Amino acid sequence: MHYTPNELQNLVFKKSVVGGYNEDMVNGVLDKVTEDYLQYIKENTELKDKINVLNDAVLHYKNIEESLQDTLLVAQQTGNEIKKNSYDKAENIIRDAQLKAQQLVNEANQEVLRIKFEYEEMKKEFLSYKSKAQSLLLCQLEMLKPIDDEVYREEGTQKN
Repeated sequence: MHYTPNELQNLVFKKSVVGGYNEDMVNGVLDKVTEDYLQYIKENTELKDKINVLNDAVLHYKNIEESLQDTLLVAQQTGNEIKKNSYDKAENIIRDAQLKAQQLVNEANQEVLRIKFEYEEMKKEFLSYKSKAQSLLLCQLEMLKPIDDEVYREEGTQKN
């Protein structure tokens, strides 16, 4: 049986015949109190050991938590850097594509201008050739006219 603090305060020892407390009863209570006190010391020591183990575990988990928070922070920063790099790369790709498109448009415009110039040159050459051919044909016709006139005259003379 364990004594409670209230029981110890209310404990009454019987007096022996000689005027003191009953020695056996006092020794029995002291033995029980000593036994209880040793038990409390043992339990207290065990509880302190458990507290130390739990404190070590809490410290260990706090270290893990800090490590995880640091890892999460690094992951977030890395994610942000990757995202920024991706946006930058996308912008560069778009800018390059726009430059290439503009270059293609410029080249196409140059080609159109070259073809128009070539067309105009060919048109001039054609008109020049046509004019020369017409002149040549007119000259040939003029040269043939006297022959035609002569043939018609001769035919007219022969018909008469």
